[in-house]
Amino acid sequence: MTIVLNEPGVDGLTGAVDALRAWQDDRTPLQLHPGDLGWAWALGAERLAAAVRTWSADGRIIAVGYLDAPDVLRLTTAPDMRQDEDLARQLAADLDDPERGVLPSGKVGLEIPNGALLREVLLEAGWNLDEPWTPLRRDLSEPVQESGLRIEVAGPETAGARAAVHRSAFGSPRFTEEIWRVLSAGPVYADARCLIGYDDQDNAVAAVTVWSAGPGKPGLLEPMGVHADHRGRGHGTAISVAAAAALREMGASSALVCTPSSNAAAVATYRAAGYEPSPERLDVSRAA
Repeated sequence: MTIVLNEPGVDGLTGAVDALRAWQDDRTPLQLHPGDLGWAWALGAERLAAAVRTWSADGRIIAVGYLDAPDVLRLTTAPDMRQDEDLARQLAADLDDPERGVLPSGKVGLEIPNGALLREVLLEAGWNLDEPWTPLRRDLSEPVQESGLRIEVAGPETAGARAAVHRSAFGSPRFTEEIWRVLSAGPVYADARCLIGYDDQDNAVAAVTVWSAGPGKPGLLEPMGVHADHRGRGHGTAISVAAAAALREMGASSALVCTPSSNAAAVATYRAAGYEPSPERLDVSRAA
């Protein structure tokens, strides 16, 4: 099997997204989701394309990676290839060689789903276990209760409110209304919704973006945040419930989210909203 590494370019982004969509399944551990690339579309298609890598065999994409930072790669594979030794060793070689154009030399980090042979291959090669993350999942087979907030789906008229909540929640001054418009114009956003939660005084207190991978597949919350002026009042739990309800309306089988295990407050928020933790996932890293 000949495995080919590609930088797909703007024209190839749809193929990468389609592969990720096909690989989503409630029976597999949480992995890179089409919504992750959808959210990153806020960078613009050209910048996003420069951060995506694909590996193909016989014309079929079998692995997709997204550089969340120049030295941090989020990677997943086709589920049927997750224990394939040829793929694992080819991926490891590409990740360890800066000339392959995936990761630079020095300290780097890698996210891979649980159950991937690549983790064992990298650990044997001297990589180390790193930050633990807690994936959480809410089953959507039953109706979802009311959230307790007034929920609006963000659109052109409310893009300013959506952007303001995000800036406050994440300390991201660059997330402007224009950035949201770029995000929402991306093709992946056709299967997404941005929700804004309002309290009894009509303050925009929380927001979340939910991403569908198609009917009968798990959807993703990415990201969820509460305005800094309105924390500690249960709004994070409420908007997470609303996110589950929106994904169920979109036909998703479950709602997924992942947070650093060290963020106990976030884990507690999602659990209060009916999301059940799955086994921890550990990143791996290569020392400088």
